[in-house]
Amino acid sequence: MSTTDAPRAPFPGHPGAARRVSDRLPAFPWDKLEPYKATALAHPGGLCDFSVGTPVDPVPELIQKALAGASDAPGYPTVWGPLELREAIAGWLNRRCGAEIGPAAVLPTIGSKELVAWLPGQLGLGPGDQVAYPRLAYPTYEVGARLCGAEPVAYENVDELDPARVRLLWLNSPGNPTGRVLTADQLREAVAWARRHGALLVSDECYLELGWEAEPVSVLRADVCGGSHEGLLAVHSLSKRSNLAGYRASFVAGDPVVVRELLEIRKHGGMIVPAPVQAATIAALGDDSHVTEQRARYAARRAALREALLAAGFRIEHSEASLYLWATRDEPCWDTVAHLAERGILVAPGDFYGPAGDSFVRVAFTATDERVAAAVARLKG
Repeated sequence: MSTTDAPRAPFPGHPGAARRVSDRLPAFPWDKLEPYKATALAHPGGLCDFSVGTPVDPVPELIQKALAGASDAPGYPTVWGPLELREAIAGWLNRRCGAEIGPAAVLPTIGSKELVAWLPGQLGLGPGDQVAYPRLAYPTYEVGARLCGAEPVAYENVDELDPARVRLLWLNSPGNPTGRVLTADQLREAVAWARRHGALLVSDECYLELGWEAEPVSVLRADVCGGSHEGLLAVHSLSKRSNLAGYRASFVAGDPVVVRELLEIRKHGGMIVPAPVQAATIAALGDDSHVTEQRARYAARRAALREALLAAGFRIEHSEASLYLWATRDEPCWDTVAHLAERGILVAPGDFYGPAGDSFVRVAFTATDERVAAAVARLKG
C-alpha cells in the first residue's frame, strides 16, 4: 500500500478524531435546563428567569456616550490599550480596592470568562500540572484546566492540595454560586500558601462591589498581600457593576512580570478589546454614582426574593455578597428546579457548580422589578 493509500487519522474536531470536545470537556450544563425552561415558559403569567446572572437594566448613559464617541475607530487598537485606560484601571484599583498598583501591572481582557478559560494554557500549564479551584465554583475554572490538558482539582481548604503539583490556585470572593466572602485573614493564608509552594494565585473578584452583609476584600490590598503583588493576579469585570455584559469589558491586574508575559502571549493571539469598549471602560471606572444606583436596584430585588424564599420554606446559606441567593429545601436540587418551574420560575441547579451543591439552587436577582414582583407573588401563592 502506498503512503497515499494509507488511512489517515481524522482531522481535529472530526467525530472520529481521537479526542473530541466531549472527551476533553464536561457537558455544557445549561443544556440540561432546557426542559424546565419550557415548563416555566408555559406558565400563564410568563417566565421569571433567575437562572443566569445577566444584567437587564440599561447601560448608564455616560458609558453609552463614551462608546459612541469612540465609534469612529478604523485602525487596530492595541492589546494593552492606551495609557489612559491603564491609568483608569490602576486608579480604580487603588481607590476601590486599596491596591498600590501602576498602569504597567494591568491588562484589559475580552470579558472575564475568556480569561478564566484560557489563562492556564496561556501560562504554559499542561499535563502533570494541577489547577485548583473552590469545591463549589464557576464551572469555567475546571474548563480552563481541561482545555490545556492540566488536571482540575476542587478543594475545600488549600491544605488538602498537593503543593508539588498545584501550579495555579483560584480564589473566588465574593463567590459564585454561594455569595460567600473570604475574610482578609483567609486571603492572607491563601497568599502565604501559594507563595510558600510556588503557585500562582488568581483571585476572581468580579462581584467585589456587590457586598450586602459583608465587605469584600481584594487580594491586591496592601495589608493582604504584604505590599507586594508577586505571584498574585486579580480578575475584575464591569459586567455586573456597570451592566456591561454585552460590552465584554474586564481586566486582570497584579504581578507585573506575569501581566507582561500575558501581554506578549495575547499580542500574538490578537486578543484585543475593541477601541470603543476601551473608551467605555475608562468612563465606567471614572464614575461611582451609576454603581451606587445599580446597587440600590439589586439590594431591593435581593430583599424581596430573600423574604419570599424564606417564607416559602427555603433556607439560605452564605449569600452575603454577589448577585445570587444560595437556597435549599433540603431535597435534590433538580426536584427544587422542577417545583419552581411549575410556578414559572427558573433557577440554576446547584450541582452545576459541583457535587456539593446537589441540594441547593442558585437564584439570580438580576431580573426586572416586575419579574421579581411576579415571582414573589407566586412563591406566596
